[in-house]
Amino acid sequence: MSLVFNIVQIVLAVLLITMVLLQQKGSGLGAAFGGGDGGATQTRRGPEKAIFITTIVLSILFLGTALTRIIFA
Repeated sequence: MSLVFNIVQIVLAVLLITMVLLQQKGSGLGAAFGGGDGGATQTRRGPEKAIFITTIVLSILFLGTALTRIIFA
């Protein structure tokens, strides 16, 4: 059973990393130091929204498998 959790968690980790890297951030590093676009928000549409929702789902699944491994270890 532990092997199954290990494999599932590795697959989820790779998918989560991929989804995070696919997300676009147009403002670059300047926004981290106050050089943003003045606080304007942008609505996610199409593939960008799908990637965003998939990232959230994968992160919840990853957290769930991590907690499951801790509880049943």
